[in-house]
Amino acid sequence: MNRTTTGPALSTGEFVLLVALLMAIVALSIDAVLPALPEIGRDLGVQRENSHQYVIIALFLGLSFGQISFGPISDGIGRKPVIYFGLLLFMSGCLVSIFATSFEMMIASRILQGIGIAGPHTVTVALVRDQYEGRQMARLMSFAMSVFILVPTIAPALGQLILWLANWRAIFGTFLGVASIAFIWFALRQPETLTADRRRPISIRAIGAAAREVVTTRAAFGFVLAAACINAPFVAYLSSAQQIFREAYETGALFPAYFGLLALAIGFAALVNGRLVLRYGMRRIAFAAAIAKTLVSVAALLLSVSHGGLPPLWMFMSCLFAIFLCIGLLFGNLYALAMEPLGHIAGVGAAVVASTSTLVALPFGAIIGQSFDGTMHVLIFAFAISGIGILVAMQWACAARIGGRRRLPATRP
Repeated sequence: MNRTTTGPALSTGEFVLLVALLMAIVALSIDAVLPALPEIGRDLGVQRENSHQYVIIALFLGLSFGQISFGPISDGIGRKPVIYFGLLLFMSGCLVSIFATSFEMMIASRILQGIGIAGPHTVTVALVRDQYEGRQMARLMSFAMSVFILVPTIAPALGQLILWLANWRAIFGTFLGVASIAFIWFALRQPETLTADRRRPISIRAIGAAAREVVTTRAAFGFVLAAACINAPFVAYLSSAQQIFREAYETGALFPAYFGLLALAIGFAALVNGRLVLRYGMRRIAFAAAIAKTLVSVAALLLSVSHGGLPPLWMFMSCLFAIFLCIGLLFGNLYALAMEPLGHIAGVGAAVVASTSTLVALPFGAIIGQSFDGTMHVLIFAFAISGIGILVAMQWACAARIGGRRRLPATRP
């Protein structure tokens, strides 16, 4: 059902494309940089190869801090000003990256980019929610996600192409160009969706209260911890993917193809989950996916050990593809389950859940990534341990006692 806006609404097709673009800048700013990490490190005087990973981790750090603030602010002043500000911050960070003369300057610019892109990434969902409800909202978000899913599959190839034509600084110039297009398109075509009568005062106290409620509500925090268990090894994978494929497996220019194939596994599973969840429910799918992820990871670890830490590429890809299918089934369900007890603070609660799960995961993801030694032992072991952690956290969240009895995973939701 459509809701009132402060101007003429876009056609559904144009709105879907605009939403997909605003959401996709995050994936683009992560994945397109991956082929350039060695060049960035070499030009900025980085001695340790594993230190290149901080270029990716820094963006996640900024994103986690930005997520917790932009949503509540947009509830108070409207969606458009917050998205404008976020895009401007992101573009400022891109400019700093283009002219970076030290690795410290690069890390600072990436944190700024992460904080900035959290604005459109977070508030875009609210933008959709303001105008659509129920099945119409789900249908529109599915279309937008279908476009969004394509970005991780092509972003590394785009980064590689830019490197062939220019240098790594041109990649950040491309980010600046894409964000500028999104800014102009959004400014000229998208009306404000949160009318003045529906705005709420900005309250730091409300954010703090929501954070306390998330942490102290077992049924919510357990799933936040489960989501963090997914994020930690996944961040480590993203930050070390270039080393894994181009250095350990010597795939050369084919690195973007291997990376894109694994990204498709997550996207495909996320789309399939939209149908499965209606039949089997979020908890049942999440438990099944966590068990499957753990078993596949343990099998992959045994294969890694038997091959001296570097199993054949086809074997490694097969195991990781199966793991990523499970991750695609887990991501959306765990965040939705974490939000179940927080319906009365949905907006700020979603921001706190997303931010907390990322902040908890980042230190562990950095440690895993920094432990890369040319073999797959640490990464695969981390995926196996994270699977166990997901199961423990989910069971803890579901084991709240009602009338002295355990509440076991239900079929629905």
